Amino acid sequence: MRRFLVLVCIACAIAGCSSAPPRHEPSRAARPAPVAAPAADPGPRVEPTALSIPSVHVSSTLVPLGLNPDGTVQVPDIHTPMQAGWYRLGPSAGQVGPFVVLGHVDSYTEAGVFYPLRDLREGDLVHIDRRDGSRITYVVDRIDRVSKDDFPTDEVYGDVNRPEIRLITCGGSFDRTKRSYDDNVIVFGHEVSGTGRAGAAPAASGR
Repeated sequence: MRRFLVLVCIACAIAGCSSAPPRHEPSRAARPAPVAAPAADPGPRVEPTALSIPSVHVSSTLVPLGLNPDGTVQVPDIHTPMQAGWYRLGPSAGQVGPFVVLGHVDSYTEAGVFYPLRDLREGDLVHIDRRDGSRITYVVDRIDRVSKDDFPTDEVYGDVNRPEIRLITCGGSFDRTKRSYDDNVIVFGHEVSGTGRAGAAPAASGR
């Protein structure tokens, strides 16, 4: 099958991350770079509608996100920090490839939907509900904190041969000069149940 390109952000995939309590304007994202999407048939595409992570009490509906006019990745509105969004130009939940979800760590005045990601552990489950009533479940493989200057674009948005998930928010220290956090927190996981190409269900995380 013909390969196609998806534009993605090369540094801060969630440039709208903010810091509470300091009041500041969200920083701008870096320019995007083309990344090849999976060559194989990704499977049926169904719109994701909600996300839940029971182990850290995260729950949100999902809004679609695309690209800004300057080519940077959109993020949820900073004035609704408890709202998560999914990158609609990439694979959807349950499709082969990386399903990318973005959320704020905080806002001008309060914590954001992905603030609790700091407490996430390997083996925890992430549930995605879809428009057709089905649910896709992913298990967390690892949680990385990386400098925005070294954002792993290929690992986050690049070609994989199974349905996977990425949760992205900001982390590390807040740079008052740049008005943004220094790092990104990135959660990597793979599908374990649902209508996509699932693996075996994991054992309980024990938390």
